[in-house]
This record gives sequence, structure tokens and C-alpha cells, in this order.
Amino acid sequence: MQTISSADNTPIAFERSGSGPPLVLVHGTTADHTRWAPVLPTLEEQFTVYAIDRRGRGESGDADEYELEREFEDVAAVVDSVDEPVILLGHSYGALCSLEAALLTDNLRALVLYEPPIPVDDHEVYQEDELAEMKSLLEEGDDEQALVVFLSEIADIPAAQIETLRSAPNWQARVDAAHTAYRETQAPDSYQFEPARFDRMTTPTLLLAGGESPQWFRDAVESVNDALPDSRIVVLEGQEHVAINTAPELFVDTVLTFVSELGSRTE
Repeated sequence: MQTISSADNTPIAFERSGSGPPLVLVHGTTADHTRWAPVLPTLEEQFTVYAIDRRGRGESGDADEYELEREFEDVAAVVDSVDEPVILLGHSYGALCSLEAALLTDNLRALVLYEPPIPVDDHEVYQEDELAEMKSLLEEGDDEQALVVFLSEIADIPAAQIETLRSAPNWQARVDAAHTAYRETQAPDSYQFEPARFDRMTTPTLLLAGGESPQWFRDAVESVNDALPDSRIVVLEGQEHVAINTAPELFVDTVLTFVSELGSRTE
């Protein structure tokens, strides 16, 4: 693992692997850089991959007080540390961080966002009773059940897909990061998505949505697509929020198709 210092001097770790043009990966809530294991071998054949540990987990540091904006700066710091324009790919909460980081750096070639948890209309990312249950479980030391509550009740991930995540090698890393899920559950609900801030962001952007994902995820993707000058949506048919695990070949093929089209646009 390598580290760089973010704007507030918090060390942010990332694992570099593979060869080719740079691809920065930003995981979602309850994960760390190992989240990408199902797709990493294929991505490494095409890219030099920079897989981030977001603050508060893995080998990255943290701050005494949590502020969502610091996460945007963390991602931008990693992007700016690369010596050529990068493709930035974020999943879930990492997609929100990547979207906002795109306004903080000039070192992007393209952006891939998979279902950022942006509140749309009257939808709330969480209910108070769900958050209270998570807090109680964390205080009791039952981090695994707190994680399950987050995945099932807040992220709306079906039981079968939670079992898929549970069987993956990085499940314990998810359990270890359960305490960060509590703060990351609250933060998007106070986040204000302002489309006008993105009307000059010309970075080519691929927005991914699961064909079977909850409606609020799909609404969020539509809202971002409407705001960006150069974006399009690809629906991962038959998938929900974790196609990286449930359909890794489909996920990678979709990303690689987008990247190949970038090349044809510059010729």
C-alpha cells in the first residue's frame, strides 16, 4: 500500500497494481480497497489500478470529526497524485465522493459512477429507527449485525445478495468497517445535490444502474445524468446494487466498452 496526504493531512492509502492507463477505484460504504477483488484481475490486465482505502478503514487515517467534504478531497488528492489523466470509478458512496471530487481536480479523463446515494425528492436514505438500531448494535459490539441492518434495511440489498457478500473473502473487512457505515448513512441525507454546479463539467461520464435496483437508486442516477453535460446511463439488466459481485463479467465488460469508446472519440 502507498499513502498520500489529503488536504487536511489525513493519510489516504491505496494499492497500485496492473499496467496501462490509470484507473482510480473508490469503494462504497462498509468496504475497503479489497472490495474490488471480483473484478481486479481483469482490470489489472487493462489498467494501472489505484484502489483506495477511504478514510476510517484499511490503512488510511481518519479525523476526529467526520465531514463528507473531506472525502471529496481525499479522492481528488489520489487523482492528482497520478502523473496523467485518470479514469475515476466510484461505487455507491464512493460514487458520490467521486462525483464531487471531479469538481476539485483537472486530472480526469473520464468518470464512472455506479448508483451514488443522492437523495431525490422526498426520499430519505434512512429512517430514524433503522439508524437507532445500528447505533445500539455497534454499542453492544455486534458489528456484524449492524452491518446486516445497513445492507438490508438501508441499502435495500436482498438477502441472497447479502449472502453473496458474506461469502466473499473481504466480509470481515466489511464487519470491521461497520462503525463507518453509521456516519455514512447520515451524511448523504444532509447532502444537497445542486445540478447547476455541474453544468460546466465536461468529463465524459458513464452512469451505471442495476435493472432491479430500488427506484430511489435509479432516480438518483437519472438526476445526475440530467445535470451532466456529457453523460449516459447503462442499465445492468437483472442486477441490483452489487453487480461487481453478482455479475463481475458484465460489470467489467460495460466499463471496458465505455473506455474503448473514449478512444474513438479522440481519434
